[in-house]
Amino acid sequence: MLDTIFDSTTNATGVTIPAVTSIHNLIVCLVIAVLIGVLNALVFSFRSQHSKSFSLTMALLPMTIAIVIMMVNGNVGTGIAVAGSFALIRFRSIPGTAREIAAIFTTMALGLTIGMGYVMIAIVFFCFEASLTLILTVVGFGGGAARLKKQLKITLPENFDYNGLFDDIFKKYTKKAELIQVRTTNMGTLYELTYAVTIPQNQMPKEMIDEIRSKNGNLNVILGDFEWHEML
Repeated sequence: MLDTIFDSTTNATGVTIPAVTSIHNLIVCLVIAVLIGVLNALVFSFRSQHSKSFSLTMALLPMTIAIVIMMVNGNVGTGIAVAGSFALIRFRSIPGTAREIAAIFTTMALGLTIGMGYVMIAIVFFCFEASLTLILTVVGFGGGAARLKKQLKITLPENFDYNGLFDDIFKKYTKKAELIQVRTTNMGTLYELTYAVTIPQNQMPKEMIDEIRSKNGNLNVILGDFEWHEML
């Protein structure tokens, strides 16, 4: 019954019959898409921390992309409508890292390949990219395994001279510190200094923050990650 409904819907629109037309083949492709999505999420989570929602998205995205591609196969009008719908989607959550963006693009590519019916190509591509990702992560490609680049924001009263004020602290706790932005806040009564600091991965920054607070009048000190567009 389901096979008949599926086939009649495809034929009634005059669309070229997709590579996946039977319910059996459809289920097989979706199962493979989910398995590849889960494995790909595990690969990109290796020695890297991600949120639970991001990992779940990585696992389900190939299946979603695959079913969309199956449904619009050969129908230009439907394809344009789907493209318009995707254009309305915006990321409302916390910006991700460059690694997370690469993971999303890789996951979408896998879903597109499976949706077009090239399951073996998707499997080969996954094996290749997963092996390469794991190898580069293990060897610490790019130096990310030894150091962490962080964004440090320090608030100062307007009557403080910030030039060289924290040099001794940066020399003690960081590998490199660079002042990248100065702006006024609170109607011009405060300065907010933004530094790019590189610290050892096993370094606990609490002592550094405490020493900074002793010099900035115990005002705000924020140490965190850069937004993804600042890291690219």
